[in-house]
Formats: sequence, C-alpha cells, structure tokens
Amino acid sequence: MSNTIIFIHGMFQNNVSWDPWVTYFTEKGYKCIAESWPLHEGNPVDLRRNPPEGLGDLRLEEVVAKYEAIAQREGGNAILIGHSVGGLIVQLLISKGLGSAGVCISSVAPNRMLAFDWGFFKNSVAITNPFKGDEPFYKTPEDFYNTFGNAMPREASDEAFERTATHDSRNILRDCMLGPGDLDFDLTTKPLLFIGAEKDEIIPPGLNQRNAEAYTGNLGTFKEYPNRGHFICGQPGWEEIAEYIAAWPPVAKSVEPQL
Repeated sequence: MSNTIIFIHGMFQNNVSWDPWVTYFTEKGYKCIAESWPLHEGNPVDLRRNPPEGLGDLRLEEVVAKYEAIAQREGGNAILIGHSVGGLIVQLLISKGLGSAGVCISSVAPNRMLAFDWGFFKNSVAITNPFKGDEPFYKTPEDFYNTFGNAMPREASDEAFERTATHDSRNILRDCMLGPGDLDFDLTTKPLLFIGAEKDEIIPPGLNQRNAEAYTGNLGTFKEYPNRGHFICGQPGWEEIAEYIAAWPPVAKSVEPQL
C-alpha cells in the first residue's frame, strides 16, 4: 500500500489551494504531491492579472493526461484526493486502474449526472455558455463569494479569492458534461469516499450522494458536512474534513502509526 497522496484541484484554483493539506498530511507521514493543471502553474495573483495564452482552449483530457502520468510515475497505487472537477478526475483515474483509493470532495459527477438544483444549473450555464466560445471565464471576487465562499463572511471570501483564485477554461466544464467526463462504473474496483457540502452552490451534496451510490459493491461512501460551501477545502474548519479522510480506513492503513 502506497503512502503517497496525489492532490488534484478543480476549476478556478491551482496547487496553492492544497498548501495547508500538504502540510497536514506530510506531518502525518505521507508523501504529498500537489501539482497544478496545465496553464495554472504559478501565483494566482499573477495568473489573474496575466491569463496564460491558450487558457480558454484547455480541455479536460489534457488535464487528465497530466495526472495520469503523475499517477503512473508514482507506481499507480497512490491515494487520490480531488476537489470539484478534481474529484471527477479522481474517478476517471480510478476507473483506469490507477490509485489505491479515491477521495472526491464536492465532486463533479460523471456520465452527465445532473442535479435539479437552481445553483447547479445557474453556474453550469454561466460557465458553459456557448456564445462565449473559447473565451476564458474570468473569476471576480463577487462571483467567487456567490459560488465558492458563500458559507463564509464576505471578508474571508475575498481573502480566499485573492490568495487562491484563478481564471479558467469554459471547455473544461463543457467536457465534463460530454464524452470526456464519462466512465464505466463497473470498471472501478477501489474504494471511493465522497464528501458533500451542505451549502455548496455549485455541486449540491445530493449529487455527491447519487454519485457515490452509482458504484456497486459498497465501493462508494458518502459523508456530508453542514455549513460548508464549495470552498470546503479552504473554509475555516477544513481540518475536520482532513482528519476524517486521514482516519478513513483505505487512507489510514497506508501509513505507519506515528509514535
């Protein structure tokens, strides 16, 4: 069993969002890898000021290919932890036989699985808007507060935006809802933990639960946290989620107890 964890961020973030998690799990004895998506490397402030050329053309398959290479480099049996689109990428990699276990936090669901929720549709339509072509989606503090930081005070949301937010490619979410986001649930043989956030305006927790239940053989486990938004991995109290994950048997048994 590998003691390596590969962290995979979602849209409008990069590896900076995982910094506290990397510190937390490194101190518990894990080898932690948190790399950014293509065209997401660097300081989020600089990336917002100067969006990388070609950002709007980035596709889901390019992002998946990067993490597939990382997972193979690490022997194919690392623990995978992903947030939002990162959670979908975890599922895609696990279905390919990569990873010993997966944790999907506020995860985008595969196979065109939708939620009949106003926030879900509003945000999905805003990002995938076909009339915007390949123009990147430019995140603003106001939009970040409405979609990521709504379960925090506005001041805390603005601080999180300044520190972690990036712009992103609309084509990523478009692909999530089409063929590149599809997988065969029956090909998955490793355990998956799904974590939902009660106040998530992007991925309602009910969708996370349906996603978990789509895996047969009790491979999918679901846990919901109250008073959390989509920024669940950075919102105050994120340590509670990290602690739960560290104690989840497929993760806990991968590292020797610390004396």
